[in-house]
Amino acid sequence: MRLAAMIFGFSIAALPALASEPVTVTLTLKNHQFSPAAFNVPAGANVHIVLVNRDAATEEFDSHDLRIEQVVTPMGKISFDIGPLQPGEYSFMGEFHAATAQGKVTALPAGH
Repeated sequence: MRLAAMIFGFSIAALPALASEPVTVTLTLKNHQFSPAAFNVPAGANVHIVLVNRDAATEEFDSHDLRIEQVVTPMGKISFDIGPLQPGEYSFMGEFHAATAQGKVTALPAGH
């Protein structure tokens, strides 16, 4: 009985570490450019992206690396999740203004 209580207590104590909150990153589109254009997140973390479009044109957040496409309306706001990401660099762009709307997320290993 004491062993079961110890195991149960350990399991409950470990839950916060396993169910950590996602990292939230806010990206703004203005003049068909992302700000910030590059950002870092911890590898293995779930990432919640909030995308605010300050342009008068629709844009599509597109990333082959992240396997995601999300449309944001003019002066609109959307949110979506990516990850958990392996260490490395992942590019993204605005599909409708690819010449200027470019960005990169870098997933850093622990300790960096």
